[in-house]
Amino acid sequence: MAHMIAPKQPGSKILFAAIAGRTNAGKSSLLNALIGEKIASVSPKPQTTRTRITGIVNQGETQLVFTDTPGLHKAQTRLGNHMIQAAKEAVSDIDCVIFMADCTRPLGEPEQAMLDKLAAQKAKVIFVFNKIDLPSAMTKLAPMLAQVQQRWMPHTIIPVSVLKNDGIDLLMRELMQLAQPGPHYFPEDMMTDQPERVLAAELIREQMLCRLQDEIPHGVAVVTEQFSERDDKDILNISVTIYCERESHKRIIIGKNGSMLKKIASAARAELEQFFRIQVNLQTWVKVKEDWRNREGLIQSFGLFEK
Repeated sequence: MAHMIAPKQPGSKILFAAIAGRTNAGKSSLLNALIGEKIASVSPKPQTTRTRITGIVNQGETQLVFTDTPGLHKAQTRLGNHMIQAAKEAVSDIDCVIFMADCTRPLGEPEQAMLDKLAAQKAKVIFVFNKIDLPSAMTKLAPMLAQVQQRWMPHTIIPVSVLKNDGIDLLMRELMQLAQPGPHYFPEDMMTDQPERVLAAELIREQMLCRLQDEIPHGVAVVTEQFSERDDKDILNISVTIYCERESHKRIIIGKNGSMLKKIASAARAELEQFFRIQVNLQTWVKVKEDWRNREGLIQSFGLFEK
């Protein structure tokens, strides 16, 4: 992360926190809730987040810097290996870890292994149990709370429902209390370190995750080729290339007479206009790059992970 250290102001505080946990636990939704804007892709499908995404909150003299990480899972591709490594690196050299779990599902081996490591490092962990609004949470939450407290003894445990915005204020208060005196690392009006062209690509990929069959979205990369505002009108021109791994996937993404791609583009355009607060002219293209998730050069060229 490139830090832009601002001059220290009297009384200024800073906190760096990583959001870690299993895929589909709600980490990206939590980041968006804390920031107050959608900067991370959200989908019911696992492994939505591929890279580390930084979100920034400024409240008075305190700056909170959050890093959303790819979910813990068993990697099947080179891209998956990069995602796991990014999650592991993100929880080192930070002030605290917000470890997020779905309170309706038992903790898996990758989760327990990371918690064991964090406990051994004596890391400050805020354990967040999400989805307490679900009916099955009533019977499962209490024994899971006891297990986590007894085995890992986190700094605190906070049950939340990100969907219902329940418990987010308690988490924010806890984070504000953990902030330490120090300079702010980002400008006051900055809410993420992600370039606008990357945010645009992620908003489009999110619409694909919501509409396509289970396997296809994970084999999709969206690369922004053009991102520029017109001089004569308040219109943002965005052109993206959607890369998939098979010709059969390309046909599904485009759909009969282009119907699926039109649905994806229409929904994405609405999201882009809401986020950037300007009219958007969106152009989409679909190309095939076979098995790109196992081709290091393509992973790098798509901008997913730096060497």
